[in-house]
Amino acid sequence: MKRTITLAISFSLLATIFVASPSSAADKPKKNKKIAQVANTLPNCTKTTSVGHTPRKLRMPSIKKPHVKKRITLETNCGEIEIAADGVSAPLTVISMTYLVRRGFLNNSPCHRLTTQGIFVLQCGDPTASGSGGPAWQVPDENLPTGTGNIYPAGSVAMANSGPNTNGSQFFIVYEDDSRLGPNYTLWGRVIRGLDIVKAVAALGSDNSYRAGDGFPNQPITIERAIVR
Repeated sequence: MKRTITLAISFSLLATIFVASPSSAADKPKKNKKIAQVANTLPNCTKTTSVGHTPRKLRMPSIKKPHVKKRITLETNCGEIEIAADGVSAPLTVISMTYLVRRGFLNNSPCHRLTTQGIFVLQCGDPTASGSGGPAWQVPDENLPTGTGNIYPAGSVAMANSGPNTNGSQFFIVYEDDSRLGPNYTLWGRVIRGLDIVKAVAALGSDNSYRAGDGFPNQPITIERAIVR
Protein backbone atom coordinates (compact mmCIF):
# COMPACT_ATOMS: atom_id res chain seq x y z
CA MET A 1 0.00 0.00 0.00
CA LYS A 2 2.75 2.44 0.89
CA ARG A 3 4.52 1.75 -2.44
CA THR A 4 1.30 2.39 -4.38
CA ILE A 5 0.68 5.74 -2.69
CA THR A 6 4.28 6.82 -3.30
CA LEU A 7 4.01 6.00 -7.00
CA ALA A 8 0.74 7.90 -7.37
CA ILE A 9 2.06 11.03 -5.69
CA SER A 10 5.38 10.89 -7.52
CA PHE A 11 3.80 10.56 -10.96
CA SER A 12 1.25 13.29 -10.29
CA LEU A 13 3.89 15.80 -9.21
CA LEU A 14 6.29 14.99 -12.00
CA ALA A 15 3.58 15.20 -14.64
CA THR A 16 2.75 18.68 -13.37
CA ILE A 17 6.39 19.81 -13.44
CA PHE A 18 7.47 18.47 -16.81
CA VAL A 19 6.11 19.90 -20.06
CA ALA A 20 5.83 17.86 -23.24
CA SER A 21 8.57 18.24 -25.85
CA PRO A 22 9.79 16.35 -28.94
CA SER A 23 11.28 12.88 -28.48
CA SER A 24 13.83 10.86 -30.39
CA ALA A 25 15.95 7.79 -29.77
CA ALA A 26 19.34 9.33 -30.40
CA ASP A 27 19.41 12.39 -32.64
CA LYS A 28 16.14 14.19 -33.27
CA PRO A 29 15.16 14.21 -36.96
CA LYS A 30 15.70 17.70 -38.33
CA LYS A 31 12.61 17.84 -40.52
CA ASN A 32 9.08 16.50 -40.56
CA LYS A 33 9.23 13.97 -43.36
CA LYS A 34 6.31 12.42 -45.22
CA ILE A 35 6.22 8.64 -45.06
CA ALA A 36 6.92 7.00 -48.38
CA GLN A 37 4.21 4.48 -49.25
CA VAL A 38 6.15 1.97 -51.31
CA ALA A 39 4.96 -1.30 -52.73
CA ASN A 40 4.84 -4.19 -50.28
CA THR A 41 8.16 -5.96 -50.17
CA LEU A 42 7.47 -8.49 -47.40
CA PRO A 43 4.94 -11.20 -48.21
CA ASN A 44 3.43 -11.14 -44.73
CA CYS A 45 2.81 -7.38 -44.76
CA THR A 46 -0.42 -5.85 -45.98
CA LYS A 47 -0.55 -2.41 -47.52
CA THR A 48 -1.03 0.35 -44.97
CA THR A 49 -2.73 3.64 -45.65
CA SER A 50 -2.03 5.10 -42.22
CA VAL A 51 -0.28 8.47 -42.19
CA GLY A 52 0.81 10.90 -39.54
CA HIS A 53 -2.12 12.52 -37.76
CA THR A 54 -2.95 14.69 -34.77
CA PRO A 55 -3.03 12.45 -31.69
CA ARG A 56 -5.92 12.20 -29.29
CA LYS A 57 -5.85 14.70 -26.45
CA LEU A 58 -5.82 12.80 -23.19
CA ARG A 59 -5.75 13.83 -19.58
CA MET A 60 -3.01 12.56 -17.35
CA PRO A 61 -3.72 8.98 -16.23
CA SER A 62 -5.16 8.32 -12.82
CA ILE A 63 -2.76 6.12 -10.87
CA LYS A 64 -4.09 3.68 -8.32
CA LYS A 65 -1.49 0.92 -8.38
CA PRO A 66 1.56 -0.11 -10.40
CA HIS A 67 1.05 -2.48 -13.34
CA VAL A 68 3.56 -5.18 -12.45
CA LYS A 69 2.88 -7.83 -15.10
CA LYS A 70 1.42 -6.62 -18.38
CA ARG A 71 1.60 -7.74 -21.99
CA ILE A 72 1.24 -5.16 -24.74
CA THR A 73 0.50 -6.48 -28.21
CA LEU A 74 1.16 -4.29 -31.22
CA GLU A 75 -1.07 -5.45 -34.06
CA THR A 76 0.81 -4.22 -37.12
CA ASN A 77 0.24 -4.61 -40.84
CA CYS A 78 3.19 -7.02 -40.79
CA GLY A 79 2.03 -9.15 -37.86
CA GLU A 80 1.85 -9.06 -34.08
CA ILE A 81 4.66 -7.88 -31.84
CA GLU A 82 4.21 -8.74 -28.17
CA ILE A 83 6.00 -6.85 -25.41
CA ALA A 84 6.40 -7.98 -21.81
CA ALA A 85 6.22 -4.74 -19.83
CA ASP A 86 8.45 -4.45 -16.76
CA GLY A 87 6.26 -2.69 -14.22
CA VAL A 88 8.66 -3.53 -11.40
CA SER A 89 11.72 -1.74 -12.78
CA ALA A 90 9.83 1.01 -14.66
CA PRO A 91 6.46 1.39 -12.89
CA LEU A 92 5.60 4.94 -13.94
CA THR A 93 6.53 4.30 -17.55
CA VAL A 94 4.42 1.15 -17.72
CA ILE A 95 1.46 2.91 -16.08
CA SER A 96 1.68 5.66 -18.69
CA MET A 97 2.17 3.34 -21.67
CA THR A 98 -0.66 0.98 -20.73
CA TYR A 99 -2.96 3.99 -20.29
CA LEU A 100 -2.03 5.26 -23.77
CA VAL A 101 -2.65 1.82 -25.24
CA ARG A 102 -6.05 1.46 -23.58
CA ARG A 103 -7.11 4.89 -24.84
CA GLY A 104 -6.14 4.09 -28.43
CA PHE A 105 -3.40 6.72 -28.58
CA LEU A 106 -1.06 4.47 -30.58
CA ASN A 107 -3.66 3.11 -33.00
CA ASN A 108 -3.07 3.72 -36.72
CA SER A 109 0.35 5.24 -36.06
CA PRO A 110 3.19 4.50 -38.51
CA CYS A 111 6.59 3.54 -37.12
CA HIS A 112 8.50 6.56 -38.34
CA ARG A 113 12.16 5.68 -37.93
CA LEU A 114 14.46 2.79 -38.71
CA THR A 115 18.20 2.83 -38.16
CA THR A 116 20.37 0.23 -39.86
CA GLN A 117 23.73 1.54 -38.64
CA GLY A 118 25.06 2.09 -35.14
CA ILE A 119 22.00 1.82 -32.89
CA PHE A 120 19.75 -0.65 -34.79
CA VAL A 121 16.30 0.42 -33.67
CA LEU A 122 12.76 0.65 -35.01
CA GLN A 123 11.07 3.67 -33.47
CA CYS A 124 7.30 3.92 -33.05
CA GLY A 125 4.68 5.54 -30.84
CA ASP A 126 4.34 8.94 -32.51
CA PRO A 127 0.89 9.35 -34.13
CA THR A 128 2.17 12.39 -36.03
CA ALA A 129 5.00 10.32 -37.58
CA SER A 130 7.18 13.42 -37.35
CA GLY A 131 9.43 12.43 -34.45
CA SER A 132 7.92 15.22 -32.34
CA GLY A 133 4.54 13.87 -31.24
CA GLY A 134 3.48 12.69 -27.81
CA PRO A 135 0.93 13.06 -25.00
CA ALA A 136 0.41 16.10 -22.79
CA TRP A 137 2.67 14.75 -20.04
CA GLN A 138 6.12 13.32 -19.58
CA VAL A 139 7.48 10.61 -17.35
CA PRO A 140 10.82 10.69 -15.53
CA ASP A 141 13.64 8.35 -16.47
CA GLU A 142 13.51 4.91 -14.90
CA ASN A 143 15.61 1.76 -15.08
CA LEU A 144 18.47 3.29 -17.05
CA PRO A 145 20.95 0.53 -17.93
CA THR A 146 24.26 0.31 -16.13
CA GLY A 147 27.56 -1.28 -16.97
CA THR A 148 29.25 -1.49 -20.34
CA GLY A 149 28.95 -3.54 -23.49
CA ASN A 150 25.62 -4.89 -24.69
CA ILE A 151 23.37 -2.80 -22.42
CA TYR A 152 20.43 -2.87 -24.87
CA PRO A 153 20.31 -6.48 -26.12
CA ALA A 154 18.15 -7.42 -29.08
CA GLY A 155 14.49 -7.33 -28.08
CA SER A 156 14.92 -4.44 -25.64
CA VAL A 157 12.08 -1.92 -25.61
CA ALA A 158 12.99 1.54 -24.34
CA MET A 159 11.59 5.06 -24.37
CA ALA A 160 12.78 7.63 -26.88
CA ASN A 161 13.45 11.07 -25.46
CA SER A 162 14.81 14.55 -26.14
CA GLY A 163 16.84 14.70 -22.93
CA PRO A 164 16.57 13.59 -19.30
CA ASN A 165 13.04 12.99 -17.97
CA THR A 166 11.24 13.74 -21.25
CA ASN A 167 9.55 10.39 -21.92
CA GLY A 168 6.20 10.57 -23.70
CA SER A 169 4.78 7.93 -26.02
CA GLN A 170 7.64 7.27 -28.41
CA PHE A 171 9.57 4.07 -27.90
CA PHE A 172 12.01 1.95 -29.83
CA ILE A 173 12.71 -1.74 -30.30
CA VAL A 174 16.35 -2.80 -30.53
CA TYR A 175 16.70 -5.61 -33.07
CA GLU A 176 20.46 -6.35 -32.95
CA ASP A 177 22.77 -7.10 -30.02
CA ASP A 178 25.52 -4.66 -30.94
CA SER A 179 23.56 -1.42 -30.58
CA ARG A 180 25.79 1.51 -29.59
CA LEU A 181 23.10 3.39 -27.68
CA GLY A 182 24.24 5.18 -24.54
CA PRO A 183 22.64 4.48 -21.13
CA ASN A 184 20.12 7.30 -21.47
CA TYR A 185 16.86 5.55 -22.28
CA THR A 186 14.30 4.00 -19.94
CA LEU A 187 14.16 0.23 -20.39
CA TRP A 188 10.55 -0.79 -19.81
CA GLY A 189 10.01 -4.04 -21.66
CA ARG A 190 11.24 -6.74 -23.99
CA VAL A 191 9.85 -8.32 -27.14
CA ILE A 192 8.76 -11.88 -26.43
CA ARG A 193 7.11 -12.50 -29.80
CA GLY A 194 7.52 -10.86 -33.17
CA LEU A 195 11.15 -9.72 -33.12
CA ASP A 196 11.53 -11.58 -36.41
CA ILE A 197 9.06 -9.08 -37.90
CA VAL A 198 11.24 -6.15 -36.84
CA LYS A 199 14.34 -7.87 -38.21
CA ALA A 200 12.62 -8.55 -41.53
CA VAL A 201 11.54 -4.92 -41.86
CA ALA A 202 15.04 -3.78 -40.91
CA ALA A 203 16.63 -6.07 -43.50
CA LEU A 204 14.94 -4.03 -46.23
CA GLY A 205 16.52 -0.82 -44.96
CA SER A 206 15.35 2.76 -44.67
CA ASP A 207 14.87 5.55 -47.18
CA ASN A 208 17.86 7.41 -45.63
CA SER A 209 15.74 10.55 -45.29
CA TYR A 210 17.45 11.58 -42.04
CA ARG A 211 20.95 10.39 -42.87
CA ALA A 212 22.61 7.29 -44.30
CA GLY A 213 21.10 4.23 -42.64
CA ASP A 214 18.47 6.31 -40.83
CA GLY A 215 14.98 7.18 -42.08
CA PHE A 216 11.51 5.80 -42.67
CA PRO A 217 11.41 2.04 -43.21
CA ASN A 218 11.33 1.03 -46.87
CA GLN A 219 8.69 -1.48 -45.81
CA PRO A 220 6.05 0.66 -44.07
CA ILE A 221 4.99 -0.78 -40.73
CA THR A 222 2.06 0.66 -38.81
CA ILE A 223 0.64 -0.04 -35.36
CA GLU A 224 -2.94 -0.64 -36.50
CA ARG A 225 -4.07 -1.40 -32.97
CA ALA A 226 -2.38 -1.86 -29.62
CA ILE A 227 -3.92 -3.87 -26.81
CA VAL A 228 -2.88 -4.60 -23.23
CA ARG A 229 -3.56 -7.64 -21.10
